[in-house]
Amino acid sequence: LILMRIFLLTFMGLKTSQIFFKGILHSILHAPMSFFDTTPSGRILSRASNDQTNIDVFVPLFTNFFISMYITLFGIIIITCQNAWPTVLLLIPLGWLNYWFRGYYLATSRELTRLDSITKAPVIHHFSESISGITTIRCFRKQERFCQENVNRVNSNLRMDFHNYGCNEWLGFRLELMGIFILCISALFMIVLPSTIIKPENVGLSLSYGLSLNSVLFWAIYVSCALENKMVSVERIKQFTNIPSEAAWKKEDCLPSPEWPSKGNVELIDLQVRYRPNTPLVIKGITLSIKGGEKIGVVGRTGGGKSTLIQVFFRLVEPSEGRIIIDGIDISTLGLYDLRSRFGIIPQEPVLFEGTVRSNIDPIGQYSDEEIWKSLERCQLKEVVAAKPDKLDSLVVDNGENWSVGQRQLLCLGRVMLKRSKLLFMDEATASVDSETDGVIQMIIREDFSSRTIISIAHRIPTVMDCDRVLVIDAGKAKEFDKPSSLLEKPSLFGALVEEYANRSSEL
Repeated sequence: LILMRIFLLTFMGLKTSQIFFKGILHSILHAPMSFFDTTPSGRILSRASNDQTNIDVFVPLFTNFFISMYITLFGIIIITCQNAWPTVLLLIPLGWLNYWFRGYYLATSRELTRLDSITKAPVIHHFSESISGITTIRCFRKQERFCQENVNRVNSNLRMDFHNYGCNEWLGFRLELMGIFILCISALFMIVLPSTIIKPENVGLSLSYGLSLNSVLFWAIYVSCALENKMVSVERIKQFTNIPSEAAWKKEDCLPSPEWPSKGNVELIDLQVRYRPNTPLVIKGITLSIKGGEKIGVVGRTGGGKSTLIQVFFRLVEPSEGRIIIDGIDISTLGLYDLRSRFGIIPQEPVLFEGTVRSNIDPIGQYSDEEIWKSLERCQLKEVVAAKPDKLDSLVVDNGENWSVGQRQLLCLGRVMLKRSKLLFMDEATASVDSETDGVIQMIIREDFSSRTIISIAHRIPTVMDCDRVLVIDAGKAKEFDKPSSLLEKPSLFGALVEEYANRSSEL
């Protein structure tokens, strides 16, 4: 029976933890960007680590203890009642007092456990942010400030542990005291009552079981309370499995053709965007048309809505009103996979994952080594990769830290070249690289992407001078949309930005 109980609980615990982990992982991976804007990373890590550990380890463990303790407890009570039936009169107040103490304890302990989980998230969040920003912290000599902030957050979390331990001692003291009191009265009854009621040979048996009743009763109640407290983790993970999800990943009733987009025509009709309900519009009624193969430069001041425009194309943010039509298809009718897999993007911060050069430039393994080498050659990385012992299987650490920023950006460019997307987005792709790498990227784009539609958010004004047209966004509105030369011939916002950039460059 013991082996059966252990195997059953192990199997059920494993299946349950897998279900919860898959649920929270699926919810987080499919959550909209607004969720990450409003949810600190520490809170997500706390749910996925601390709360998941409670479900993986402590809930099955305490369930096992709970079953074994209560089976032992009922066995002791049955044997004692059979051999000394007057003790039944004492079990009624004993049971009521235990039930009352348990409820009184749980009301406080459950909330303290919840507060412990809540206060742990800021500790993790602050620690991870401090690690990622350690260079900046040291540059400004703010180590003591961040250390003190960490101590304050840890103290807030440990305060909950201190009170929780106090609650445990409160419960343990009362249960032990009550058990000793009941045992003393039971022993007194057995001595006082005549032998016709309780046989002398049964007194020793009943007292020996009564002595173990104290510890068994305490652990039975304590484990049941601990199990209920750990259920707070189940509640917290369930909250994350019920968060709103992005749109459908695939829509079988609305599949685009394999060649879409074949021309790269883009049309925006009264596009309005807000990040969350009841927040101001960040894109305010943009209407424009882009012909296939055009190179569009997007410029404007910080916070004007340039990056938001690209997010809307990938539906990281859904439009509040208006439509985006690409080659005759409204992108809101497509599944997210069919939409995002057809576009190429070179982000401002190059993204590389832990793995190899091959797995980063061709994540799903759909291209041959010959095609990968050809792409690396065009990106001027062939010699760098070929010089490494493992060639295409050379190591790439997390975030590509063992590669320079310029090399990372060129790898991202090679990834896009392999994809051969008809529509390419560049979100200030050359903002964080040196002028030489910037020149290489611009040359590759002119030569290899000449027939593709490119929408480029520009950080350096000279970058957009080669574009067919320039879109100037200010305060979420499309203020100007024309050829760079035409905008410079007359007073314009673009002309003011060019003049401001020239003045800054001359001061350096």
